[in-house]
Amino acid sequence: MIFMPEVWGVGPAPEHGGAELRPAGQSNFPDMMGGTSPAEMATILLGMNEPDIVGSCMGNMFGSCVNSCSQAALDAGDCPVARPDGPPAKANPWGECNCWEFSHPTGVGFWNQAGCAEPQPLPDLWKNPALSHQCVNIVMDAWKETVRVANLKGYKYLSTPLVAVYIGYARKFIEEACGCDASGQCQCTDASCGCPVYIGFHFYGNDCRPKSLDNYGGFRQKLEEVAKVMEDYPFVQGAIVNEVGMLNFAFNAIGEPGTGQYPAETQPGHTCPSTEELPNGMATFLEEIMELVINARTKDGREIIKGFSWFNQDSVGGTYNLLLQDANGNVNALGEAYIAKCTKWGQVRKAAAR
Repeated sequence: MIFMPEVWGVGPAPEHGGAELRPAGQSNFPDMMGGTSPAEMATILLGMNEPDIVGSCMGNMFGSCVNSCSQAALDAGDCPVARPDGPPAKANPWGECNCWEFSHPTGVGFWNQAGCAEPQPLPDLWKNPALSHQCVNIVMDAWKETVRVANLKGYKYLSTPLVAVYIGYARKFIEEACGCDASGQCQCTDASCGCPVYIGFHFYGNDCRPKSLDNYGGFRQKLEEVAKVMEDYPFVQGAIVNEVGMLNFAFNAIGEPGTGQYPAETQPGHTCPSTEELPNGMATFLEEIMELVINARTKDGREIIKGFSWFNQDSVGGTYNLLLQDANGNVNALGEAYIAKCTKWGQVRKAAAR
């Protein structure tokens, strides 16, 4: 079993201490819970988590809390505390909450960043370079230190930040980290200088309506955007999609759970029902997305997706029940569909390699 580590925040990744970046290729490494993991650390280090959107605080204020409390809210005693479970609760009128004491946000785009002017600077990092130049330098300096630590620890490959929505954000990061000019020439194209050769992104459908909400079309667009990066910068080897699932609201990457046409709470097992769009429920969505993965190629025939991970969680971060096993640990219908499609993908890759 291979574990791909991720630098969740801007960084830098620590070199020493209990939270230090574990050496690449090491098995039976100490985990964060005080135990030992039987997995093997991969030789790829994944970038920060969802800096391209503000996101939301996890737990009982998901979708309502989209910002950390301002000093004014704290002074006024109007900073509701988010918790990982319990009955749904609301942020203050400005969408703010205490997300640091008991909970945490979906991604790093939620937080401020020391040295950057805006309270949530990361989502707009590349939108106005003249205004955000200092912030770009702060982010990239932290990345360079992470890269230094990663090189010492034996990592051979890097990914872009794991974007929630915008592949263009990952493209801009590549161009900055690899020193690419307007003509497409880049100063360095490997991990030694901090140049990512993989694009990392997440993808979720909405409200068990992937056809009527054009979720499949949205995924195709992301594949096309990744392909364009690979064609413009041939050193980019493909994409790793390390979260895929279905969100329990109708639109966008962040929303209040249960507000769509098929609220999870009203569905058996809190998963997608069998409908005209999803004859086999959630399994149909997984199968359709993986078919797009299996067949995705650049114009010169290269495989676009190099890694794919289903978000195997139950109602976490605004999702439906996405578990691949039942309560007894037996593989369920969704898990069987996942196994079948992964097996097919492996067969297609082997055939192409001959």
